[in-house]
Amino acid sequence: MLKDFFIGLSQNQFLNSAAKKYGLKMGAQHVVAGTNIAETIESIKELNRHGISCTVDNLGEFVFEKEEALAAKEQILAVVEAIHENEVDAHISLKPSQLGLDIDYDFCKSNIQEIVAAAHKYGIFVNFDMEDYGRLQPSFDLLDELSADYDNIGTVIQAYFFRAEEDLHKHKNYRLRIVKGAYKEPAEYAYQDKATIDENYIKLIEWHLLNGKFTSIATHDHNVINHVKRFVKEHNISNDKFEFQMLYGFRKDMQLELAKEGYNFCTYVPFGQDWYGYFMRRLAERPQNMNLIVKQVFNKKTNTMIGLAAGAFALGRLTKKK
Repeated sequence: MLKDFFIGLSQNQFLNSAAKKYGLKMGAQHVVAGTNIAETIESIKELNRHGISCTVDNLGEFVFEKEEALAAKEQILAVVEAIHENEVDAHISLKPSQLGLDIDYDFCKSNIQEIVAAAHKYGIFVNFDMEDYGRLQPSFDLLDELSADYDNIGTVIQAYFFRAEEDLHKHKNYRLRIVKGAYKEPAEYAYQDKATIDENYIKLIEWHLLNGKFTSIATHDHNVINHVKRFVKEHNISNDKFEFQMLYGFRKDMQLELAKEGYNFCTYVPFGQDWYGYFMRRLAERPQNMNLIVKQVFNKKTNTMIGLAAGAFALGRLTKKK
């Protein structure tokens, strides 16, 4: 129910529009690194000063107009140039749906190829973020096809999918980010039980640490992090084979501590105006995230907006039931 609630909020047009208009006043600066590239580069520099690398996400997804996809491509290309020109320790995370996957596969591939080629020229890695199940296989197809010409790409394995282990083994020679999964998926494709997902998550992490190229462990869960610390020590796995990842603004003290301990650490750095849907999906992914950041983000204005949207969402559900 709580996951459905946050996903419902992420899709609320009133709240998303308000967030774009009042983003900084509502606390957006705590969950996004900037609303433009210049602000984002300054945030990256600050993280770099603490020994933390970054992966940069231009917020936005589920694009259905070519003009919007082309605009997103140009924005990401500008980020690639900014990373190179400012010599910051950062790479790119992109969503195929933002670049036209729902419009035309070849159109999307051409857009992504242009970004990957530009990044390759500067030695910048590009991660293909994974989305919901309907976009899963096409995203893997894009990765497999483009990897014939480029070696600076990788992707994400979502532990809640039944097929996750098979996908992990098939792509073990890629740099992979392993996550639990943030979308609401049907029982025919994905595990629904938290304990089962957690168990599979650990299983995938351990296998890739032992057999894969490079593992990005994306979690805010200190229990998982401590488990990984013990596992790599027991199996004599070098620190240069993996990194921990967390979202910008979440568990900042732990991010700094892990970097100080000598572990590779990467912060997922989103930027842009479309921050609210992104943030709600992070809460849907793990409602405990609310406790990690609520005091920093939510002020009187934000709580009012959420209350209005929550009421609309609840009313909508009751109407559907009738």
